[in-house]
Amino acid sequence: MLFSKKSPTQKRADFRAALKSGKLLRFPGAFSPLVAMLIERQGFEGVYISGAVLANDLGLPDVGLTTLSEVSQRGRAIARATELPAIIDGDTGFGEPMNAARTVQELEDLGLCGCHFEDQQNPKRCGHLDGKTLVTAADMVKKIRAAATARRDANFVIIARTDARAAEGLDGAINRAKAYVDAGADMIFAEAMADEGEFEKFKKAVPVPLLANMTEFGKSKLLTTQQLENVGVNVVIYPVTTLRLAMKAVEDGLALLKKEERKARRNRC
Repeated sequence: MLFSKKSPTQKRADFRAALKSGKLLRFPGAFSPLVAMLIERQGFEGVYISGAVLANDLGLPDVGLTTLSEVSQRGRAIARATELPAIIDGDTGFGEPMNAARTVQELEDLGLCGCHFEDQQNPKRCGHLDGKTLVTAADMVKKIRAAATARRDANFVIIARTDARAAEGLDGAINRAKAYVDAGADMIFAEAMADEGEFEKFKKAVPVPLLANMTEFGKSKLLTTQQLENVGVNVVIYPVTTLRLAMKAVEDGLALLKKEERKARRNRC
C-alpha cells in the first residue's frame, strides 16, 4: 500500500472516540510524510502539522505568509501516509470567516482530521513570542461559527486557539475560550499557559477537550505526559521538535563534510 488503508472518515471517527477515552493523546509534529510514518511506527496517537514548521521549511518566517494551497497540499501528503489522525495549523483561517469556512472544506477533502484557528491579527506571530495583537472576541466568534457551519463531516474537529493569555490574562483567555465553544469549537488550544496550574484552571472552566503545546524554548513550562494527564489535558502537541532534531543532524553532517573536504585538500598539497 502506498498510502493509509484507513479512510479519512474512519480516522476522524476514531479520533473523536479517542478524545472521549480520558487518555492523553500525543501528537508530535511531522514536516514530511516520512516523519509521519515514523511517528506512527514509534507508537504515538496522532500527527500534528505545524504552520510555523511549514513556513520555515519554505524559508519563511511564521507571520502568516503561507497560503491555503501550500499548507493544505502539504497536509494532504502527510495525512495520507499514516493510519494516525492528523491535525493541522490553520493560522488565522487565511482571511475572513468565509475563508475559514473554505479552509475547513478543503482540509476535509484532503484527509485531515481537524484544524485550529487562532485569534491573532495579521501579521500573526508564534504563540510563544511577545508582541502579539488579537482580533476582538466577537470577530473570532464569527470565524469559528463559519468554520463549524462549513464542515460536512461532523467528526472533523474544529479547534479554537486563543493567544489571549499574555494580553488579557488567564481569565480573559478563559472567557474567550468559552465564547469560542459557544460558537462551535470542539476543542480549545490554550496557548502559552505558564504551568500546570493554569492548564488545570482552564480545563475546569471550559467544557470541551483541551490541547497543550509543549514547544522547546517557549513560555510554557515543559510538562511531562503524566503531569498533563493529571490536570486533564486531552491532546499534547510537540510542533517543532522533529524539525529541530533533523536540522541539527543536517548541520552536524554538513560540518563534518566540510571538515573532510578541508582535510582532503591539505593532503593533496
